[in-house]
Amino acid sequence: MNTLSYGLLSLLTRNSRTGYELTQNIQPFWQAKHSQIYPLLAQLEQKGYVEFVHVPQSDKPDKKVYSLTDNGREALKQWIAEPTDEPVVRDELALKVFCIGLVDKEQARKVLHEREVYYQKKKERFTQSYERIKQEAVKPLEELEIHDPLFGLYVLIQKATLKVDADLVWCEWMKSKLK
Repeated sequence: MNTLSYGLLSLLTRNSRTGYELTQNIQPFWQAKHSQIYPLLAQLEQKGYVEFVHVPQSDKPDKKVYSLTDNGREALKQWIAEPTDEPVVRDELALKVFCIGLVDKEQARKVLHEREVYYQKKKERFTQSYERIKQEAVKPLEELEIHDPLFGLYVLIQKATLKVDADLVWCEWMKSKLK
């Protein structure tokens, strides 16, 4: 199985989801299209890792709501124990900054400002996510432990927030270099 397959199984550990919901929810972790998701879901179902129920809809085709099976949960446990690949980095801004000396400072500031706005909006979304899970939690988020259902989401929001904070600090530093 590929990493995307395990990613889909991972998303099903919290609750059942449709293929569309899985496509939307995998995006923060892994870029994937519908054309990739649906064949993988069929394979995961054939292997016994997921199961689905048909939900009738009046004006649309029936939808399938997928759930993780015990076999799927075991496959995830084995996958978690395996070595993790290095992260894939693909950053267009880094390529532009590498040769940013080709443009004047005003154009460089514009490029930087656009990215800074992007990071600020991203941080706002993380703050909103944090507030949502804070409301869901039965105890303060800082007290969550590894087996709490919201633990993984909480620590990933923290990681993402720290990364975007570092990116914003870098933007400030970079602006000082463009004066």
